[in-house]
Amino acid sequence: MKITVNVNGKSYTKDVEPRLLLTDFVREELNLTGTNVGCDTSQCGACTMHMNGMAVKSCTVLAVQADGADITTIEGLAQNGELHPLQQAFWDNHGLQCGFCTPGMIMSAAKLIQNNPNPTEADVRHGLEGNMCRCTGYENIVRSVLAAAQAGGGD
Repeated sequence: MKITVNVNGKSYTKDVEPRLLLTDFVREELNLTGTNVGCDTSQCGACTMHMNGMAVKSCTVLAVQADGADITTIEGLAQNGELHPLQQAFWDNHGLQCGFCTPGMIMSAAKLIQNNPNPTEADVRHGLEGNMCRCTGYENIVRSVLAAAQAGGGD
């Protein structure tokens, strides 16, 4: 099937298999490999991206379902060579260790901050419940999101 999507401000038209996942489309067809594939069951959140203004776990979305959609991946957050405030806050506050969950965490956090520009620690913890990190203990992730919120880190 032929689909057209707008990814990070650029339009793409491609033929895709009807069963191709959005995660695989973005990684394999568009070579945007910042979005990670973790569990393929929507449990870990590593594949989170924005589709039509919503944070979605792209391992549960078929590429054909994204036909006509506006999509933002982790690569689309930085602008003009400048890190997005969330990316900078994760860097400054050591909000990552291995970094595997980081793209999904940042994409989820961007929507969290957009919807709640002044989140509390509890808001951040609740807002990131669908994203798993296996190595940080979440303390620096939460600290990073709170710092980004103070810096205007919604997208």
